[in-house]
Amino acid sequence: MEETGEGDEILLFVYNADSGVFRELKDYVHKAVSPSTYDCPLCALTYGSTGMKKRWKNFLNDLDVRIEFLHRDEMAKKYPAVGVRLPTVFIKSGHSLNLLINAGEIGLCRDLEELMDLLTYKLKQGSVIEIAQ
Repeated sequence: MEETGEGDEILLFVYNADSGVFRELKDYVHKAVSPSTYDCPLCALTYGSTGMKKRWKNFLNDLDVRIEFLHRDEMAKKYPAVGVRLPTVFIKSGHSLNLLINAGEIGLCRDLEELMDLLTYKLKQGSVIEIAQ
């Protein structure tokens, strides 16, 4: 990701899963075999068996903000001082990282439509919680 100016905002989605091909394969199998015990509801809602759901991708493309995705291990390296339960969604503005949607809120979404409605509502509402980096 490139550094942003002070006015640039990035919507940062952080998955409760680690990066890497083997880890992704393991997660894929876990979601298929036992979806109710899978630790990342954000992944479960936004990804299908062939990758990111088209409806989700189109929704994100229509937002007027830059998007970044991180896995749990990448988040820990990039923002070691941020200790929140994952998955979560942040807004990054300059050097400021603000919590937009917490893990509990994501976990309450029963389907992709509810997640998109929640994200739309939170972005319009504009209320965030500042997190120290």
